[in-house]
Amino acid sequence: MPLTHFLLLVLAVVLGAAVTLWVSFSAGVPEVALALVALTAAALVHLGHRSGHDHKG
Repeated sequence: MPLTHFLLLVLAVVLGAAVTLWVSFSAGVPEVALALVALTAAALVHLGHRSGHDHKG
C-alpha cells in the first residue's frame, strides 16, 4: 500500500472518530454509554477473529 493511501486511510479513521464523538456529545449521549458500546464492539471483534489461536502461549 503506498504511503499516501495509508495516510489518507488514517486521516479518514481519525475524522470518522471525531465526527462520531461530536455527534454523540451534541446528542447528549452519556460518556459511560459510549464507552460501553465501544468496549462491547471491541470484544465482539476480538471474539469474531479467533482464527485458530487458543491464547495458551
